[in-house]
Amino acid sequence: MWVFIALGVGILALAHTAPAPFLFDAIAGDRSVWHMARRTPPVVYLTFDDGPNPTTTPDLLDVLARAGARATFFLIDRHITADTAPLVRRMFAEGHAVALHSHTRAYMLMSPETFARTLTAAAGRIEQVAGRRPCRAFRPHAGWRSWSMYAGLKKIDYRMVGWSWMLWDWNWFQRRTADSVYNRVRHRIGNGDIVVMHDGDESAPFADQRHTVQAIERLLPELRARGYGFGTICDPNDASQDRVITSSLP
Repeated sequence: MWVFIALGVGILALAHTAPAPFLFDAIAGDRSVWHMARRTPPVVYLTFDDGPNPTTTPDLLDVLARAGARATFFLIDRHITADTAPLVRRMFAEGHAVALHSHTRAYMLMSPETFARTLTAAAGRIEQVAGRRPCRAFRPHAGWRSWSMYAGLKKIDYRMVGWSWMLWDWNWFQRRTADSVYNRVRHRIGNGDIVVMHDGDESAPFADQRHTVQAIERLLPELRARGYGFGTICDPNDASQDRVITSSLP
């Protein structure tokens, strides 16, 4: 009896917290995205969480621009301020995709209606500062999700976006460095994979995430040499394999 209870609790816990598709995601079907379709030539989907961060994001955008690579930025609503608004505008101007992120697991406890309103308001603020709305994609804090979140996403026709197996920059209980991030993901990346790294920090909006910039600077030419293009979650059919991004900003 207790074995079945423990098994049920474990399955329920994984449904909320597993860093890979599990029960809720299987039920949600196409509304849950953890891997993109494989393409020829191969495409990888770089994503960056917890920005915009005025300490790190500008340098990251510079690296992506020099490589002609597109990415998807999952932005935290409260990190969008008058100081960071130019970064959001630059993301759009340089061909990157912008989507929504959360800074807390408390979103799991919202009703579907409140959750839907919260995301819609965040999208509206991005449109207000950048002149364009983010795409209909949301990534929950640390991947923690609930069925009420999926119900809320359905109301506004959004998708929940995770990441491919083991392709994150969190290195368990060790300090993240450029070497650790680069070595963690470089050999795991495959066609259609979604990679998640951080240009920001949910609790420290100005924290220097230099390791992400340095790791990406090393990773991009290696992926190019292996034949990869770079797509976005929002526009998966347009990979900038040979595209040079130029900014209209000074």
